[in-house]
Amino acid sequence: MNSRLQQLQKALTSVIEDMSPAELQRHPEGKWSAREILEHLYLTYTNTTKGLEKCLAAAKPMGRKPSVKDRVASVLVTKFGYLPEGRESPERAKPRGTPIEQVVAELTKEIQRMDDAIAACEKRHGKRAKLLDHPVLGPLNGNEWRGFHCSHGRHHIKQIQRLRQN
Repeated sequence: MNSRLQQLQKALTSVIEDMSPAELQRHPEGKWSAREILEHLYLTYTNTTKGLEKCLAAAKPMGRKPSVKDRVASVLVTKFGYLPEGRESPERAKPRGTPIEQVVAELTKEIQRMDDAIAACEKRHGKRAKLLDHPVLGPLNGNEWRGFHCSHGRHHIKQIQRLRQN
């Protein structure tokens, strides 16, 4: 497994390891709880994996040609870890009430499945191929997908840490 995604797995496990069910549900008005954040992350991993599996089934990369805006946005997020606050999640990644036990049990497995799918796409199409379009960042190659998920995960880990302090 990619070392950055392995670190993400450990950080996610660590940030929630002592949280009670009540703590996982607690949240300020209008904000997500830790449970909802974890489900959101879980959905982003499963959705990325599904897209990559379609890329493999199509036998060709599915990413469009990146624009200058795409390139700037992807570098800021995947290389520098900058993820602006306040952006609304795409509908397909919004929490739906999946049982927390399922999310916690499958979260790290989904990161592994996603990394396996990225590696399979890289093997078939090359490491530089734009495998799939991200809804905000545009087309990303495998390493950029890993970078996005690491930046995105760290962003949400910080939110969970803040929830734990309140």
